[in-house]
Amino acid sequence: MPRVYLVYFGTLVFAFMIVGKMVYIQYKEGPALLAKAKKQEIRVFTLKADRGNILSAGDNLIATSVPVFEIRMDVANGYIPDELFNRKVDSLAYRLSQLFPDRSAGYYKRILKKARATGNRYLLIHRNVNYSQLTKLRTFPLFRLGRNRGGLIVIQKTKRELPFGRLAARTIGYENKKEHLFVGLEGAYSNVLMGINGKQIRRRINGGAWMPVHNNSEIEPQNGKDVITTLNMNLQDVAENALLKQMVKHQAKMGCAVLMAVKTGDIKAIANLRYDPKSKTYQESYNMAIGEKYEPGSTFKLASIIAGLEDKKFTLNDTVSVKKGYVVYYGRTLHDVDHIDRIDHGILTVRQAFEHSSNVGISKIIERAYKNDPAKFIAHLYAMKLNKPLGLKIAGEAMPYIKNPKDKKYWYRTSLPWMSVGYGLEITPLQLLTFYNAIANNGVEVKPRFVTAIMDGGRIVKKFGVQVRDPQIAPPSVIRKVRSLLVGVVQHGTAQNLKNKNFQIAGKTGTAKISVGGKYIPGAYNATFVGYFPANDPQYSCIVVVNRPKHGYYGSGVAAPVFKDIADKVFATSLALHDQPEKDSTKQGIPLSVNAAWYPDLKIIYKNLGIKTAKGSYAESWAITKDRHNKVLFRSKTFTKGLVPNVKGMTAKDAVYLLENMGLTTAIQGRGVVYRQSLKPGTPFKKGQKIIIQLTNL
Repeated sequence: MPRVYLVYFGTLVFAFMIVGKMVYIQYKEGPALLAKAKKQEIRVFTLKADRGNILSAGDNLIATSVPVFEIRMDVANGYIPDELFNRKVDSLAYRLSQLFPDRSAGYYKRILKKARATGNRYLLIHRNVNYSQLTKLRTFPLFRLGRNRGGLIVIQKTKRELPFGRLAARTIGYENKKEHLFVGLEGAYSNVLMGINGKQIRRRINGGAWMPVHNNSEIEPQNGKDVITTLNMNLQDVAENALLKQMVKHQAKMGCAVLMAVKTGDIKAIANLRYDPKSKTYQESYNMAIGEKYEPGSTFKLASIIAGLEDKKFTLNDTVSVKKGYVVYYGRTLHDVDHIDRIDHGILTVRQAFEHSSNVGISKIIERAYKNDPAKFIAHLYAMKLNKPLGLKIAGEAMPYIKNPKDKKYWYRTSLPWMSVGYGLEITPLQLLTFYNAIANNGVEVKPRFVTAIMDGGRIVKKFGVQVRDPQIAPPSVIRKVRSLLVGVVQHGTAQNLKNKNFQIAGKTGTAKISVGGKYIPGAYNATFVGYFPANDPQYSCIVVVNRPKHGYYGSGVAAPVFKDIADKVFATSLALHDQPEKDSTKQGIPLSVNAAWYPDLKIIYKNLGIKTAKGSYAESWAITKDRHNKVLFRSKTFTKGLVPNVKGMTAKDAVYLLENMGLTTAIQGRGVVYRQSLKPGTPFKKGQKIIIQLTNL
């Protein structure tokens, strides 16, 4: 019995030890072990939101996210027998080299065999694979067996694409991966474009793959919103090609061209090119228009004239002598271009001095006017905000520099005459264009605008209006006078090569030496032309700056031809700039031209208005109208089945009737006539697809 009791006691003690260990594991080690197990088997994955699109003013995609794939292989997968791997590795390597020619078949065979020998289950095959390549890759030996049996691992990512290539690429922007930030519009509106990432719980399953655990805790990603810009890609193409042609011709180092709408400040085109010695080509790698400040030279004479006219220091008919072709200020010589001293025997009016860009003439009248009070001259420049940045959302705008007489360290007796002709101060091309644009806009200075709206799912959620920086930078009488000077530059002065019979251009040439470290470099110049058109009713302003041209350096010969190419294209493609026939005052306000409307309704409307019908007028169901000598001309309007019709300019009633009958589902926003539609005209659509039309009052 003692032996029985001993065995019983030992068994009891052992049982208590087991129970004790169970309790210890459950309550002491349990939470930590459970957390470890969950960490190994369950993980929270981030579902990346798609970045929003950037669109041009014409609703063209200029930046979008496209899917790309990273291809890896589980080479050591146990489901791939050695015999099968050895039999297929040659053909797989060959097919990979055919699809990705940057690597040879021998290279792929070598890395595959090495990965198999070392047990590599995550071998990188290729990055940035597109969908077409992925489709072909799925048919390759081994890979056609799928994830588990063939070891194919496909990781989907997104890549930012610019459908128009380098056009406005630096302004549109990109991701600087080294610094983990976006530049250009991509950076300025990153918080709008980036969206909100989602969360998803996944559980590890056999083979090391992660399977989503669909439950209530899953958070769907919210894709980014779209940004609608002011850019016109047709004009952008013209601006960039015109600039490139001149830069190649003159072997320039850098250049920019900016086209702006006068009334709104909308940037319609912005080209920035810089020579890349590695590729020996011009690239959109630096936003010169925004980030590069320079001495503007003669283009700044406009500000000097405005200051003097406003203070009534001189009139445009006052005269000044430029006979010597140079003038000496306190031991420092300021030169003119050789031929100027021969115009009218060297006695020029202020108007002639400006039109022919005389440094001697302009500096003399400003020195004479403000010699005893240079602070008053500087005060005018400050009042015109020439010393302040534009405050753009796009990062990298350079700060303009205009010295002040109060700063004795940097102010010299020669500062006033040199500043009067655009030296000893710095400004960016876009800041200078904004100033000239204000002159074209009758003195109203508007801030440059790159973005007009934010769109979410085809619906406008935010609009950006026109911002006025200064309601009147100078008195209207002064604005009228200097506008006549800018016309004179083209008609009689340094930019006569811009004269044409179709429309009138106004502007100013500039040729300025380039200084580095306070010393001017021999033979290094910036050539500039800045102005607006048509001169009698300005609609667009434009600046062209070409940095360090080797063959020729005058603004009239280097920069002005780029301006002309851009202006000619805008004029040719914009009917609003062409001279319109005078309206009959008895019928003022009656619309004779209609985009599209129901013909029976139109016929009744014009009949009741007493407007006669032109000979040969006829239409069937839908019609457009044109003005023919104060008579209305009807023509049939046809729409292609299966393609989205253009309903801009239609009434809501006609637009809805047409769209619904073609099979689209319509949603209306606003009142009046259609000014925007969510689906681009001429594109295919599916029956029942939704289209949003936005209306506005005329």
